[in-house]
Amino acid sequence: MALHEELRAALQSMREGILMIDAEARIVFANQSYLDFVKKTADEIMGRPLREVRPGARLPEVLTTGKPILHAPRTEKNDDIYFVNMYPVFLDGAIAGGLSVVTFIRDAYDFRTELEAYEKRNKQVLHRVNRANSARYTFDSIVAVGENVRSVKTLAQRAAATDAAVLLASESGTGKELYAQAIHNASLRSREVFVAINCANFNANILESELFGYVEGAFTGARRGGKIGLFEAASGGTIFLDEVSEMDMGLQAKLLRVLQEGRVRPVGGVEEKEVDVRLVCASNADLQAYIAAGKFRRDLYYRLSTFQIRIPPLRERRGDIPALAFVILQELSKKLKRSVTISPEALEILTAHDWPGNVRELRNVLEFSAYLSENGVIIQDSLPESLVRPAVECENIPLAQRVRMFEQSEIHKLLLRYGAGLEAKKRAAAELGISLATLYNKIGSTEF
Repeated sequence: MALHEELRAALQSMREGILMIDAEARIVFANQSYLDFVKKTADEIMGRPLREVRPGARLPEVLTTGKPILHAPRTEKNDDIYFVNMYPVFLDGAIAGGLSVVTFIRDAYDFRTELEAYEKRNKQVLHRVNRANSARYTFDSIVAVGENVRSVKTLAQRAAATDAAVLLASESGTGKELYAQAIHNASLRSREVFVAINCANFNANILESELFGYVEGAFTGARRGGKIGLFEAASGGTIFLDEVSEMDMGLQAKLLRVLQEGRVRPVGGVEEKEVDVRLVCASNADLQAYIAAGKFRRDLYYRLSTFQIRIPPLRERRGDIPALAFVILQELSKKLKRSVTISPEALEILTAHDWPGNVRELRNVLEFSAYLSENGVIIQDSLPESLVRPAVECENIPLAQRVRMFEQSEIHKLLLRYGAGLEAKKRAAAELGISLATLYNKIGSTEF
């Protein structure tokens, strides 16, 4: 088995010991690192059967099996420990020899030290990134005028003073993440990491790897060196699991064990790692109904709901709408770099609306109307038609046009509730049971 000069030079430059044998297990190459290791010269070993030089050598085994031997620990008579990877070499489909790569214990320790230092730097960088994108809202950010909202805010403040799990059970768009961030910022963990993840955005396997991380080789496509999970990255801080009701049952069992033991095991890993995380969860689904249907674990529900907080929907806190509108319009004024206000008549229409999309819908309506206001004042004519005239006048209008107007009105309502971005349109299309392309076709010139 001949070696080109370029290959010989490359192998000679390696710190690892390199040994090659031919199909008869005779030594055809050894780099200087290997010669120094066995305390031999090239003239002493070249061309000789390997087991004459190294009676306990396992490299000839790969000639018989055709399979590599990886991470084999070996010990010298002087108790030196080293590790060997052994590979069969194939030419034209036949075994032409074998290759042995020796990693010396000093290099293994140096590599481990460097890897630990890298992991430490990785955690520090991730910590800084998470801090930079961490919880921005506090309880001062929560508008609470009505008594029902003030009592909820007070309960959340009491929960924040503890380290107990919190379950925010309320409709979509009520501001659950705002409450989660406020709870974190009022807690003893406020100087640590806050991480938010929506469980509905991932399938079970991806969500598991996001939460608990994975080791190298855990699955096809796994990142080299593995990946740190959010529980480990947020240790000392808070994790916010939105739409926890959509978590897979198997993953629920693993989450329960993490909460009980305070330890996580990465996907594909053996060793467990201690974590110290405060959990805040949110659900807009009825978890009791999910439990009855066998879609959510009862024991996990009790573990998550030490403090269960129900944020009232906007229709149950109409007295807060003027104050919320004022705060949102202040933010829009900064965004648009011009003053935006609202007339009393327009505000009265907003207060009378039921707001199925809650505060998120209110924000979208105000932003939509702000763009239509000519002088910076939102008036009745600036508001979406679905709010001002919810019932479409259909007299003397052909049936096909009536259907088209109704479809556009319903789509318009959902886009005001969810937003005008691509993900919002996908969500609206799914709720209506139509494709995204059909939605685009139906909204036509009404798209905003």
